[in-house]
Amino acid sequence: MTIDTFSHRVEGPCASPSDGVQAVRVCTAHDADEQARNLVDWRQTYDQLMPGPFTGTLTELPLDRMQVFCETTSHTLRQTCEVPADAYWFGIPGAGHSAAGASAARDSTARIDANPITPDALAVRPGGIEFELVTPEQFAIYGVVVKRDVLRRCASEVERIDLDEPLLALAQRAVIAIGAAHIEPFRAALGHVLDGARASQAPLAHVAGDSLQAWVLASLFDLCSQSRESQASRGEAALPAKPRRQWIVSQARDYVLANRARPVGVPELCAQLHVSRRTLQYCFQDVLGMAPATFLRTIRLNGARRDLCSGSSSDARTVQDVAAAWGFWHLSQFATDYKKLFGKRPSDSLRERRAA
Repeated sequence: MTIDTFSHRVEGPCASPSDGVQAVRVCTAHDADEQARNLVDWRQTYDQLMPGPFTGTLTELPLDRMQVFCETTSHTLRQTCEVPADAYWFGIPGAGHSAAGASAARDSTARIDANPITPDALAVRPGGIEFELVTPEQFAIYGVVVKRDVLRRCASEVERIDLDEPLLALAQRAVIAIGAAHIEPFRAALGHVLDGARASQAPLAHVAGDSLQAWVLASLFDLCSQSRESQASRGEAALPAKPRRQWIVSQARDYVLANRARPVGVPELCAQLHVSRRTLQYCFQDVLGMAPATFLRTIRLNGARRDLCSGSSSDARTVQDVAAAWGFWHLSQFATDYKKLFGKRPSDSLRERRAA
């Protein structure tokens, strides 16, 4: 997935959107209670359990269907927390938090409702139910809060599973053992997303927000499926035979070309073709040797290249015109992807065609 643009403002200790544009919020607190209040829509109380001046930070990216954030705290805390009733919270401890300045004499393991949260595990809590977090000093945690109906819709339309039983299981468990090999790429990607959000000055494009949220949802479903309990209880539907795999890929290409003016995402393809995301990934990997999202972007880049390379010398279309016709609204990202694929800039292709 390519994440195009984000917005960043700083207005005192805690930046927040002020004009309707989705923006990253960057907060710094020097008091545990202030830190607790900075996380929007949560009910929280933080008790500082060790002496010394407290420092906490919060980097939050509010989206229309979820909330993505990273929180760091300098001191051992006891936190009582409650997520909005219509949502679920997923927590991923920062890598290496146990060694980052923690004293060997102190327990450096975070706990949720008395259950240890190791760096290779996923913490999960449903909304509307208070839970307790005990976090060590120099602690970092990534959080994703997703609305319940968004999870259900994604499960039904993209994952093609019934979510009622998994949601009940999640409500009964606080920690899911995932494994470092699976959770580390997700944690690193979340860090990259939030770092990019803080660094960028551009507003978050609607398309980029949709792509980001689809990726986060897919990643969460993948992580939950990695637990031994999930793998034992969940049987995958039979994968389609070879001719149907080719048909699915062909239909996906036709649909993308028929809707070339906008970037079609994997969730939309799953709904159109009535297949799960896992089946779609398998078909593309088997037939083309690449992920669906990579193929979708590549097909549109090829279409844009053909338009840039065809036409008469009097054709007044610009690179921006062609990019927009193929659903690329972020021109610099389009140019970067184009050069990576074809070894030249889109303006070079246009110039060569006019010269010819």
